[in-house]
Amino acid sequence: MPNSQALVANVITVFEHQRLTAYDFAHVSDFHWLMAQEFAVFTIKRKQGQWQLKVGHHIGIILLPSGMTLELLPKLNQSTRYNNIAQTRHWVQGMLSDLTRLDARQSCKLPSMKNLGQFSSQSMALPIEAPPLSDWLVTQFLQRLVRYQPTQHYQAQINNQSSLQGRLLIKEQLRHNSMQPHKFVCERSVLSQDMLANRLIKSALLYLMPLLSQSSQSMCSTLLQPWRPLSGLSRQERLRLSSIYTQAKRQLDIQPLQKQKLHAAQQLVDLAYWLLQQSNAATGYGIDPTRPNLPQPRLCLLIDMNQAFEQWASQRIASMFQQVSSHYRAFYQTQSVWLNDSEGQACVSIRPDLLIYKAADNDQNQSDTAVSKETVNGCYSHVIDIKWKYLPHAGAITASDAYQLTSYAQAYQAEQVWMVYPVLGDKRRPVALKQQIYSDNGDNKSNISSDISDGTKSNHSNHADLWLIPFDVLTGMVNGDLPANLNEK
Repeated sequence: MPNSQALVANVITVFEHQRLTAYDFAHVSDFHWLMAQEFAVFTIKRKQGQWQLKVGHHIGIILLPSGMTLELLPKLNQSTRYNNIAQTRHWVQGMLSDLTRLDARQSCKLPSMKNLGQFSSQSMALPIEAPPLSDWLVTQFLQRLVRYQPTQHYQAQINNQSSLQGRLLIKEQLRHNSMQPHKFVCERSVLSQDMLANRLIKSALLYLMPLLSQSSQSMCSTLLQPWRPLSGLSRQERLRLSSIYTQAKRQLDIQPLQKQKLHAAQQLVDLAYWLLQQSNAATGYGIDPTRPNLPQPRLCLLIDMNQAFEQWASQRIASMFQQVSSHYRAFYQTQSVWLNDSEGQACVSIRPDLLIYKAADNDQNQSDTAVSKETVNGCYSHVIDIKWKYLPHAGAITASDAYQLTSYAQAYQAEQVWMVYPVLGDKRRPVALKQQIYSDNGDNKSNISSDISDGTKSNHSNHADLWLIPFDVLTGMVNGDLPANLNEK
């Protein structure tokens, strides 16, 4: 049966890897509707004569036809159960909020922040009882809406009318009114709220309205009143959403708005675009705005948890290095050619999640946006790979992950290579992996890496220390005291 606590809030909460059947829904029709949509996040299975939906590596919300909301939460291990819902919501909402605090004007911006960087950085502290993601999302949107009212601007209108108002368009007059001289084709400027930015926001507001309870709608009546006369985007405009968003941003930039109001408007337009984009792109074939039975697409927000965790941990770890020393510079998902053929053509490329470059004292003016030849030749201090996977102990590392770490060590000649993995309130320490190197005759072997405390190195070219680094999602930090030793490297 569905979780009783979730049902009280009109929310059905499920976790990654969970298998759903019709019995997990208060309304069986919701399960059949999900089956018909063929969402990429679900894998359809049939077991013992029963259809099942297996949840993949996504988090988010789906508004079901019955009006209930399906909430998808991440799962780290077998202990993540319904009694951990509040705790999971806490750190997930904290993760999404943290990702927004990265200044979009900095050159070190993460590569895919447009999907995760639209939530308010002015969020209040999370309450003891964390709300569902759907309620949290509505709160984020309304917090922005408080700081912005629909902007009016002068818009050119062309009308063929019986009175002369504005500028007479001679060519159009001769083309259309040669046989009716009593009419005039005129162009005039009219003060209107019907600008793309406002309509983009209104469309997103229409998506969120079903998530507002009756009490919330009455409380928000004054806030929503200025938006009621506006219309949302048309079906054709929703099909070219990216270009509409670009035009809306340009319109905002030329408006005579105060800096604070312009910033609030830009943030709200960004969030509205993200909502509409996710609802269009992340759905199955059933969520189609052209279908007559669904004139308005249903709200569906699905975020890839692998990508979200990589971005969050990358941001946090890069900040840790920068706090230790200004010599450290972070590069996010920089792609490099690893293997070439005999003619110099690229065969295989590698793209670590995070590269840490330690600049020399006389190298402080080097561009942060370009990786120079000197950097490639051996100035990387850390290569960091980030995995959203449960790792109960060091022996659970897969061969493919180990091959990846050693490949990074060989390619970048870095001092340390990390594999960062998530833990939930776990106090386990980082683990150094000791790679074995065998001599030609097979009689002897030696360790490439030893404990970080003694600082010893092998003369072998593949000299990096390999580490398994636990990242506690409750604190948003790596475990252990490694930051204290960074300056020693």
